[in-house]
Amino acid sequence: MGLDEQQNPGITGLMRFRPETAEPLNALAEVLLRAPHSMSPGERELIAAYVSGRNECEFCCTSHSLFAAAQLDQGMTLVQQVRADPDSAPISSKLKALLRIAGAVQQSGRAVTAEMVESAREQGATDIEIHDTVLIAAAFCMFNRYVDGLGTWAPESPDGYGDSVRRIVEHGYGV
Repeated sequence: MGLDEQQNPGITGLMRFRPETAEPLNALAEVLLRAPHSMSPGERELIAAYVSGRNECEFCCTSHSLFAAAQLDQGMTLVQQVRADPDSAPISSKLKALLRIAGAVQQSGRAVTAEMVESAREQGATDIEIHDTVLIAAAFCMFNRYVDGLGTWAPESPDGYGDSVRRIVEHGYGV
């Protein structure tokens, strides 16, 4: 590993180490999490945080929990409730159905059933929302494995993410 990964936590150091792969990865995150969509950026970040938590990726779970909290009216309280038990969290039935799909993807793409998809549709999810939920979950399984597979480090406290939270919420992933 190069010096940058030792100085910068999580995916930040990896992106600096290999900028030619950073560009398409950031572009994917920007489209999935911030581009115009029927789901809010906070809801999409919540899916990323949920999957990252299930994958036990400390850096991604904490950072995306903070990004979600900064963009949801109920803040970190809601993020923690969703991460603990989406079915009892005070979120829409549609988002609960989409999180069930995301959780299945985290286990295996084949774990997503026709019944899960139909249930999401019955709760008002569009085909694009279902598609993007699957892709967010799959992408975050990749991001989590990238971050943990190269042995990156995470700040010890949520305070260590402050600048990145502000930057992502205000400017996105391409900065």
